[in-house]
Amino acid sequence: MLFLIPAYISENSPIDYFAPAIKEYILKTDYFFVENEKTARKIIKFFAPEKKQSDLKLFLLDKNTERKDLQDAQMLMVKGQDFGLLSEAGLPCIADPGNLMVKWCHENAVKVVPINGPSSIILALVASGFNGQEFTFHGYLPIDKADKKAKIKWLDNQVQTTGYSQIFMETPYRNNQLFDDLCKVLPPQAKLCIAANINDPQDEFIRTLTIKDWIKNKPELHKMPAVFVLGV
Repeated sequence: MLFLIPAYISENSPIDYFAPAIKEYILKTDYFFVENEKTARKIIKFFAPEKKQSDLKLFLLDKNTERKDLQDAQMLMVKGQDFGLLSEAGLPCIADPGNLMVKWCHENAVKVVPINGPSSIILALVASGFNGQEFTFHGYLPIDKADKKAKIKWLDNQVQTTGYSQIFMETPYRNNQLFDDLCKVLPPQAKLCIAANINDPQDEFIRTLTIKDWIKNKPELHKMPAVFVLGV
């Protein structure tokens, strides 16, 4: 079986934010697909401190991983070995490359077991006040300035013509730059939700304002994990 194991969004989240089943599934196997070994070890220690780190067999599964890189792990699964799949934050396979392994499991009759946990994308949406029935997640916006400007205009047009909420992210160290770009490109009446440090009991920041009001209340978002949502 492949266990889809959620990770915390904030390292400061209390353990009682999470379902006990997460620990139970971590203790069921020593074999894990991980996006980052250091992060995965911290997550495993957070949920199951009694698990021996020396027993862990970690297989890298990141954005550069190809199917051929996973053949050794797949052979173990064919022989009956259970694996866990860990994201760097939140739920596996959402803004995460883990779907590559999940797809293989379905093609090879390996049972996939999703486990309840947080998703920064969904938490940002439900806290925004925007349309939760119809929405689109776009991942990261283009880095090129002209392409980014065009994308922002397109997202605003989608909101105005369809009513769908538009969700996107940025690398934390470029959050302030993205915020400035949004304020320059979007019309004053456009509504933007910024959800940063989600699930952090001390520093969580979630606000929905018009661009006009955001310009008057510029937040400091540098290096803060954040999700941006446009909506009506």
